Amino acid sequence: MRYFCTYFDCHYLVRALALYESLKRHCPDFKIWMLCMDEESYATLVKLKLPEVSLLTLSDLERDDPPLRQAKTNRSLLEYYFTCTPSLPLFILRLEPTVDLITYLDADLFFFSTIEPLFEEMQAKSIAIIAHRFSDAFRKWEWNGIYNVGWVTFRRDDNALSCLRWWREQCIEWCYDRIEDNRFADQKYLDDWPTRFQNVIVLQHKGANLAPWNVGNYKLSVRDRTIFVDDQPLIFFHFHGFKQLAGWIYDTQLAKYKVIPSKIVIRNIFAPYLRQLLSQSTRLGPSCSTLLGSVRKSADGLLRGCARLLKRQYLVVINGRII
Repeated sequence: MRYFCTYFDCHYLVRALALYESLKRHCPDFKIWMLCMDEESYATLVKLKLPEVSLLTLSDLERDDPPLRQAKTNRSLLEYYFTCTPSLPLFILRLEPTVDLITYLDADLFFFSTIEPLFEEMQAKSIAIIAHRFSDAFRKWEWNGIYNVGWVTFRRDDNALSCLRWWREQCIEWCYDRIEDNRFADQKYLDDWPTRFQNVIVLQHKGANLAPWNVGNYKLSVRDRTIFVDDQPLIFFHFHGFKQLAGWIYDTQLAKYKVIPSKIVIRNIFAPYLRQLLSQSTRLGPSCSTLLGSVRKSADGLLRGCARLLKRQYLVVINGRII
């Protein structure tokens, strides 16, 4: 059994459901705690009754951690979300004594193959983190953290618990969406974990945490319907910043990192993710504010001309088709 946790509000609910569906496909035995940061996302998920999901409300977390609740008074909503990151896995380890290993996931991850190589790489380590692996042109962006919070694993042992408690204390004291005194949000605290804490591993699998900021580092190929990152299978992609610009245009964020995507990136990575988002959006229905937006059902020559210009960096949906 693999144990995961994530959090989101209604704006990321569709993404969280896509994450869940990808886990179902590539991790046959798992449980995930979903912390709903608002009433709308919680009410929606209660109705869905997803079997591998255990729902938590923000009130559940705050009741267990009064200093966390107090921190809400001196930061923005987004900054408070960041503040909650270490408190969530720590809460689960206290709540569920049978959980031996808990992995925090950002809600905008999506899995493409089995996750087991990451746990095999971790072996008996206490803590597992993953570097951003910025391309050389964007290495300066490590100002916001050498390591990415998208996947962080903690074992139930003294090393990991010490790390989690320290991280929680730091985030409650300071967790803002700006650089200050070598700190940034919840993320830059990870920079010195390999030396500050014992038994920490930095996962090296190239197929873990592929993202717009590092996809340009690798050669991608498809063999037997499996996407390879250099010589290793793609395990998960981090769709950070993926957003709808209009009813028919979706920004991949690749242009921001000066990536000219191959057909594999568009057809085999981004298109399946968008299809899953649209499927989950349809599942929730038109009355739910979590929709990414309606897909326009008609298009003329002008739209098709725009699609040809934009499809290298954007995904374009015309007549229900992703091009």
